[in-house]
Order: sequence, then C-alpha cells, then structure tokens
Amino acid sequence: MRKLLSFMVMTLDGYHEGPNHEFDWPNVDDEFNEFALSQLNDIDTLLFGRATYEGMASYWPSPAAQEGDPLVARFMNSVPKIVFSTTLPSAEWENTTLVSRDVAAAVSELKAQPGKSLAIFGSSNLTVSLLERCLVDELRVMVMPVLLGAGNSLFAGLKDRLHLKLTRTTTFSSGNVLLRYRPEEGSRP
Repeated sequence: MRKLLSFMVMTLDGYHEGPNHEFDWPNVDDEFNEFALSQLNDIDTLLFGRATYEGMASYWPSPAAQEGDPLVARFMNSVPKIVFSTTLPSAEWENTTLVSRDVAAAVSELKAQPGKSLAIFGSSNLTVSLLERCLVDELRVMVMPVLLGAGNSLFAGLKDRLHLKLTRTTTFSSGNVLLRYRPEEGSRP
C-alpha cells in the first residue's frame, strides 16, 4: 500500500500563512532546495486542495519558476497531480485530475494502487481532513525561524486530539528545522 505524506512549512508561532494569506516569509536557500529535490525522489503523485493548487498552478509553469528552479519546476509540471475541490470548474495545469467526489474514498483508492508515495504539499485543510480520517501516514513540518504574530494556524479545524510520534528531526544551517511525525495508532479519543 502506498503511503501518504504531508509536507508543510510553518512559522515558529504556528502559522502556515499570514492573516491575509501572505506567504512571503519562507526561509528558502540552497540547503532547503536540496532537501526539496531529495524529497521528490520518493513521490509520484501530488494532492492539493483548491487554494494551494491555484497558487502552485500559477507559479510552477511560469518562466520565473522554470528559470529560477528548473529541476523542481520540471518535476512539479510533469508529475501527476490531483486537486480536490467542489468549487473549481476545471484544472488546466499539466497532468492534473480534478476530483469533486468523496475525498477520503478517492485517497483510499489511490493508496491501494501500486506506486511511490503520495504527497500533499501545503493544503492544510486537506491535510486536516485526511488526518481526521486516519489516511495520512507521515507529517513533515518545516518550522521556519520567523514569527508572524498573527495568521492562519497550520492545523486549524482539527476536531479531535491526535497524538503523534516524532520519528526524525533535521536541523538546517538556516535555522529551519524539519520535524517528521507519524500519527500514533489508537490515539483518538
């Protein structure tokens, strides 16, 4: 069975975006980019919610992305992508499938297929929804050394307590810290 991992970045005070959806604070350098590329080796399908999909679809095919980060851009544009949305009328980004039916059933079907890991990049609402249905196998959270003071909480909307097991940490010279967690079985009330 394929694994589903979620990779998100957040500030030290727990936000994944500013109060007006700002995303101008990530601490990205060569070391971060090396990590990003290495992470892609184990992934063959990306999952997105509507908002993150729209941001990614507007950036990665652009000349700026292809010139500034050609290896990641090539991967992001060519890999199969699935966007879950009931409001998006179409998904035009190369190799994207739009799914508007039951998210949990669709992800369960994807996990049962052969292949490499599935990954959610960003998409905190989608991650929370799939965590609540016990479909996320690993959380990768990159904590960045910045405080926003206000914003949108990374796991806003989570209804039940979920216990996690820390499986690995990686500290970057920039001050970024990658935390890898596995949801513990039987941790739900």
